[in-house]
Amino acid sequence: MRETQAAADSGAASEMVAALLAASQALVAISARSLAAVDETLTMPRFRVLVVLENAGPTNLAGLAECLAVNPSIARRMVDRLSASGIVERTPDPADGRVTKIAATAAGRTVVREVTARRQADIARIFAAMPGGDQKALPAALRVFTEAAGKDRVAPAVYAAFALPG
Repeated sequence: MRETQAAADSGAASEMVAALLAASQALVAISARSLAAVDETLTMPRFRVLVVLENAGPTNLAGLAECLAVNPSIARRMVDRLSASGIVERTPDPADGRVTKIAATAAGRTVVREVTARRQADIARIFAAMPGGDQKALPAALRVFTEAAGKDRVAPAVYAAFALPG
C-alpha cells in the first residue's frame, strides 16, 4: 500500500514539475518577446538592471550588484553598456562626492514601462483564454508557490491599470 502511494506521489510530483517548467518556459518566452518588441538590442540581464533601478531608485554600484546577486565587476560592465546606450546615468552622490549613483534615465524608465505593459497584456490575454474555474484557481496557487519560493508578492494594485481582455 505504501509503495503504491509513494509511486502515486512521485507521479504527481513529476507532473507538477513538468507543468511548472512548461509554464516557466511560456513566461520566459513572453518576457523575451516583450523585450524584443521594444528594444531588440537589450538583453534580459541588462533589462533586469533597469527594472532594479526603476524599483529601487538610484543606487551605487555595490548596492546594484547586491540587488542583482552578481559580482560588482559584472554589474559595472552592464552599467557601462547601458550608460553608453543612454538608458542609465551615473551622477555624483550629493551626500558623498566619492560615491557615484546609478539611475535609469527617462528613456530607460520608458523601456521598463513599455516592456512591462506588453508582458502584462500578453499574460492577461493568455489568462483570459483559460477556462473560468482555472482562472479562479491560478492566482491562489501561484501566490502559494511564490511564497514557498521565498519571493515577495507583488500587490495586485500595481497592475490594476491592466484589465483582462474580453
